Amino acid sequence: MLDAIGGTESFRARLEVVHGELRADLPGIRRVAVAIYDPQTDLLQTFLHSTDGPAPFTLYSVRLADVPSLAELAATGEARVLDDLEALRASPARHSRLLIERGYRSSYTLPFHDRGALAGFLFFDSDRPGYFEPAVLRHLAVYAQLVALLVVHALEPVRLLRSAVDVAREMSRLRDQETGAHLDRMARFARLIAREVAGREGRDDEFVEFVHRFAPLHDVGKIGIPDRVLLKAGPLDAEELATMRGHVERGVRLVDSLAAAFGLAHSPHLEILRNIVACHHERVDGSGYPRGLAGSAIPLEARVVAVADAFDALTSTRPYKRAWSNDEAFAHLEELAGRRYDAECLRALAVHRAEVEAIQHRFREGADELAPFHEAYAEPV
Repeated sequence: MLDAIGGTESFRARLEVVHGELRADLPGIRRVAVAIYDPQTDLLQTFLHSTDGPAPFTLYSVRLADVPSLAELAATGEARVLDDLEALRASPARHSRLLIERGYRSSYTLPFHDRGALAGFLFFDSDRPGYFEPAVLRHLAVYAQLVALLVVHALEPVRLLRSAVDVAREMSRLRDQETGAHLDRMARFARLIAREVAGREGRDDEFVEFVHRFAPLHDVGKIGIPDRVLLKAGPLDAEELATMRGHVERGVRLVDSLAAAFGLAHSPHLEILRNIVACHHERVDGSGYPRGLAGSAIPLEARVVAVADAFDALTSTRPYKRAWSNDEAFAHLEELAGRRYDAECLRALAVHRAEVEAIQHRFREGADELAPFHEAYAEPV
């Protein structure tokens, strides 16, 4: 089975392999699902699932603090068996009601950890009341460990790539331009957008999470841009602009080099990262660079990151400009919707104003001293 969950297929496909093996021994388990935890925002986000029939919910997130029963499991590290989900029918929790409506009657939930920190929760659901008897739980233990390892393995390439880029940042001046708070904010704006638009374009939770995790690497190619260009406060001349725009192709080459060095060339989600790095400066009217792609020819992940990055640039303080209000930024971006930015991605961010403000509050800083935001382009170059 370990060989079967390797390879280049999506991690959801690998989970379905595990579920198939599990179902052969324990046919009452109709659903296996994973939610992962973001400690910086206290968000629990759906990530992977293997479900017999329609999934009860996807593209869903909730604050752990708003689910006291799971918060208690996180605090104690213990597992929980619910023998009769009908008892939760009156629960205010939307996810509990959806499980019941889909015919699930008992569940087994346990937290899992990575490097000693809470990484998320595993959920095993059955359509039979009282299914998770001690004998079933003993048999299930090895599968639970296998699923936890699968998830940790799924996210390890991101950790490796981010670590390598962080080292490169520390050896360059780029750390002075792209503050950690900016990257934290725009990555979470990207997750908000991706979660909203993914279903419309046939994408799933796995896609959303990798967009979120890869978004901070969008400008990795700027590591190789000379300081005289990268740090210039005034407008760039034609030669300097060409040099700056070269960060896109530099970034793609760097991603490919790092992936090869770490043995990640066949990682199933490397293409998401390559698309973000290669296409985040394309414009939906075809006037962007480097390839002049237009509309849906621009990968969704790049359209998502472009909006997230531009919004944070507008609403952040720069040495040469004040931070725009959210209203001003949304109004300006709306004027550019359908030309520079994907209109659906922009609306996806605008409808989550409360969450946008919470992210800004959580990851605020006194001043963002980022690379010059050249007003002539109304977006970071």
